[in-house]
Amino acid sequence: MARTDNDTWDLASSVGATATMVATARAVASRGPDALIDDPYAEALVRAVGVEYFVKLLDGEVTLEADNAAALQAMTDVMAVRTRFFDDFFLASGTTQAVILASGLDARAYRLPWPTGTVVYEIDQPQVIEFKTRTLAELGASPAAELRTVAIDLRGDWPGALRDRGFDPQVPTAWIAEGLLIYLPPDAQDRLFDNITALSAPGSRLATEFHPDAGMRMGASSQRMAEELRRQGLDLDMADLCYDGERNLVVDYLRERGWDVQARSRPEVFAHYGRPFPTGEEVEALRQSLAVTATKS
Repeated sequence: MARTDNDTWDLASSVGATATMVATARAVASRGPDALIDDPYAEALVRAVGVEYFVKLLDGEVTLEADNAAALQAMTDVMAVRTRFFDDFFLASGTTQAVILASGLDARAYRLPWPTGTVVYEIDQPQVIEFKTRTLAELGASPAAELRTVAIDLRGDWPGALRDRGFDPQVPTAWIAEGLLIYLPPDAQDRLFDNITALSAPGSRLATEFHPDAGMRMGASSQRMAEELRRQGLDLDMADLCYDGERNLVVDYLRERGWDVQARSRPEVFAHYGRPFPTGEEVEALRQSLAVTATKS
């Protein structure tokens, strides 16, 4: 189902299901002796959401055609490298105030070795925040930093809600917008970075990723996987969830607003972690995407 301005979702539908899909990839990517990441909470969160297809993937009970199996492995590899990139960004940020935008099933507040005194803010829809907080508490998990959740849709006044939870715009902040921009209209992408800029003290850092022509590229490569998901009982077409339209290049947009920006292609990030960039139509659309880091000057 295509996006609308006021659409809603949970973790089993629409954009919310992509958070569960990413958590599934993190759970699978955490297995094995050569795992690039370690997310001990991802699997339990996916099982708690209860989407049958994702649970079967965890249990190895899904039989895919060779091409779809290869595509699934490639996307798992992409998510592993992406997760490690954002993990390392936080660990090297040198700040004690962090914000995770559209946090979904991200468990970084619980699993990363945060410096003493760090405050982590998670922003997402109220039902997503409530579900994850309750599920992790039932597992006996405790945050590894002071966690302050901000239960609000990013289409609302999230800067005001963030300040109401104690966010200090005078303190340098580490921000991440992971797997988010393609689900925003182009003008909303600009507003997001305008708000981050207004809230960021000098020395603040930001990490995100930018996919040129995201909707068009995703639409060209996702049809086969969407058909496979429907055969497995899951109605999820990534092309329907992305917004088309010309976007401002994040690198230029941030530089014009006083950020020092660095960007690497996704294959370059793979090479940094000693992993070959996967092949296949489904990931070819991601070859041109950029991993972006920036520091507020």
